[in-house]
Amino acid sequence: MEYDTWSTRQASTTVTVDGHDLDVAYYDAGEGEPVVFCHGIPTSSYLWRDVATALTDEYRVIVPDMVGYGNSDQHDGFDRSIRAQEAMISDLVDQLDVGPITFVGHDLGGGVGLRYAVHEPAAVANLVLSNAVCYDSWPIQQIVDLGLPATIESMSVEGLQEMLDGMFRGGLYGDHAADEEFIEGMKSPWNSEQGLVSLSRNAIGTNTSHTTEVDPSEIDATTLLLWGADDEFQPISYAERLESEIPNAELVGLDEANHWVVEDQTDAYRRELRLFLDTQT
Repeated sequence: MEYDTWSTRQASTTVTVDGHDLDVAYYDAGEGEPVVFCHGIPTSSYLWRDVATALTDEYRVIVPDMVGYGNSDQHDGFDRSIRAQEAMISDLVDQLDVGPITFVGHDLGGGVGLRYAVHEPAAVANLVLSNAVCYDSWPIQQIVDLGLPATIESMSVEGLQEMLDGMFRGGLYGDHAADEEFIEGMKSPWNSEQGLVSLSRNAIGTNTSHTTEVDPSEIDATTLLLWGADDEFQPISYAERLESEIPNAELVGLDEANHWVVEDQTDAYRRELRLFLDTQT
């Protein structure tokens, strides 16, 4: 599915984060128990296109673009940290009148899920974390560099597209052939001057304190750690630590999967996620 096709399937609403009214684009389809997906950096809801749509036969699937990402507001002047994204999710869930939910998060989205499950335990029945930022595992150097003011002053939109091309290809496993629709779809939200600035602001908003300040042992939700076992950015050792600290957690490692586990092992990811969901409902 191309990025433009995915975009046409999104609805939009306005959420309030720190007093700012911000437009959030989101996919919402299916009926049944609600499952909310949250992507990370530098991706968008498009990451979940082949997983989320496969669940709509039995579940209500909600997949937002985080604020500052995708088709959600990208203008300057608001916080894009995972603390702010947690507030966005909370407001969106309230507006859609769903809950308790299953929260599925990848990368920064996993960090959002950790915080949300700790702070609003009644709202999160089940939690799925995939190659998630946690503890002090992040940010990686590429994201730190991207957030520096000097970077966006010296980088063109074309230069950013080249950098992202390498990042998305490099985050796939080994010699797996990259799906060009995946690469182009992941790069698409950032293919403008506004996108360049917005992604840099997103990068500077990566704050390790926002995961080190929460205690995973306080999570009540039944938790699946569905992890790409060969991730060089968020190693599976962090998933093992989470499994040891979250009271009701299970780790399932997917072999031959790097950071973009959803892309590397789409079929296996869908299978394990549905198995988990079906056993919880």
